[in-house]
Amino acid sequence: MSDGKNESDSKIILAKWTDRFFAWLIDFIIISSVSTMIIFLSFGSMYYEFDEGGLWAENTQYIPASILFFVYWVVLEYKTGQTIGKKILDLKVIDIRGGKPKLSGVLLSCFGKSFLLPFDIILGLILSNEKRQRIFNKIGDTIIIKIKESEDDLGTKYLKD
Repeated sequence: MSDGKNESDSKIILAKWTDRFFAWLIDFIIISSVSTMIIFLSFGSMYYEFDEGGLWAENTQYIPASILFFVYWVVLEYKTGQTIGKKILDLKVIDIRGGKPKLSGVLLSCFGKSFLLPFDIILGLILSNEKRQRIFNKIGDTIIIKIKESEDDLGTKYLKD
């Protein structure tokens, strides 16, 4: 007896850790390039140390770059579910029930990968569940899935007359 649901409707393909890493790497290269260009244009050099005791020393590039990463990920993942890296690798962020994630969930997930990524990944791998979530994905009720062709696309044929 069928409940009216197609078996494929309830299947969600979780993204592999390696695919997620390569999507992150693509995003990292893009945003790092933009961040470097902004710093270079702002200070005329990559070495923008004002003074030894000042707020802006070479090692503080982490903070503005992390903020740029955070904004990039929040805007794209909340609006479309995909960053450029995720789009290239056919990955998408969804909520744990399969729908569009809430803004609060995206904010939490993006905070973890923008500011605390090593901690987030290590604990996520150690405490990983069957949904392959980083710690901040788990807190934000988000998962990363592999997008496959929809069943409608597979059954539709386009003919020329």
